[in-house]
Amino acid sequence: MKASISTAAIPPDDVPTARLGRDDWLDAAFETVAESGFDSVRVLTLAASLGVTRGSFYWHFTDHAELITALVERWRTREIETHQRALEANLLEPKADLERMLEAALAHAGTEIKYLRFELALRGLGRHNPEVAAILVEVDRMRMRLFESKFLRLTNDPKAAADLAALFYLAIVGGTHALARPANPERTKDYLQRIIGHYLISQQTS
Repeated sequence: MKASISTAAIPPDDVPTARLGRDDWLDAAFETVAESGFDSVRVLTLAASLGVTRGSFYWHFTDHAELITALVERWRTREIETHQRALEANLLEPKADLERMLEAALAHAGTEIKYLRFELALRGLGRHNPEVAAILVEVDRMRMRLFESKFLRLTNDPKAAADLAALFYLAIVGGTHALARPANPERTKDYLQRIIGHYLISQQTS
């Protein structure tokens, strides 16, 4: 996968810092992307934030492009694992299952804003990186299939399930953006959860 910035590999120049793990570099890159985007991910800047020289970086990655590829792949893997847990967590009652998913999605947006910011930056990168764009399409389709399966249990109508899944996804995306705003009014999450749940879930069983 091509990255926006490339750095030529150099031999490692500080062996003791090789003990710094690959995940430490990925964590630092993730925090940088969440804070200021992919263009801010630079080897020297990351090394400074970790308190090492850039020689440590080349114990774990060939170059900047490999770091970005690994970072995006780690995000993809995390999304697949989240998807699998959701598939395995079916409750006996379809309405309660969807309400649980809505609660989890909005709670996640409110407490782990850096993951939302990372995904927004990733979608920006995907506009000019075909490989990233393909991963985003894969994850979006995976999410939609999950939502459709949940709504199919609720409605037993494939067309209605597909339509409701699309609206549900759009509502969650909009809700997470709203919850990302600074100084939200109190109980914003409760309000969003109530109206999304009422119109897209509860009314399908009335």
